[in-house]
Amino acid sequence: MTPVVLLPERVVRDDGQGAEVALDSMPGRRLLLTLGVTRILERESLEVSIFGSRDRVNWQHVAAFPKKSYCGTYFLPVDLTPHPEMRHLRVHWTMSRWNQQKPKPIFGFHVAAEELRAQAVGAA
Repeated sequence: MTPVVLLPERVVRDDGQGAEVALDSMPGRRLLLTLGVTRILERESLEVSIFGSRDRVNWQHVAAFPKKSYCGTYFLPVDLTPHPEMRHLRVHWTMSRWNQQKPKPIFGFHVAAEELRAQAVGAA
């Protein structure tokens, strides 16, 4: 299955949230979320959370990546099977600098989701 882009690559300087993304073929599935951090300055941290909704009005926290301070690609499995009604996801992020001095934090990152499929292990 082709990954669904939850947040296209962007460079941000403030806390924020992405657009609502419909799950279409993936509601109530196990997902593998991918966070790609492509730009970061020294002494900064980025927190990325995923919120879900069935009606695009009421949102609930679904998952969060551990705080990131380095560029890289990070993965997070998320089980939505207990929430088959959840039809939309949205990315939220907060940023901080360790010493609270200027310049403002700056991050480049993106988030995608794909269905997590169990792999069968066969005996040889």
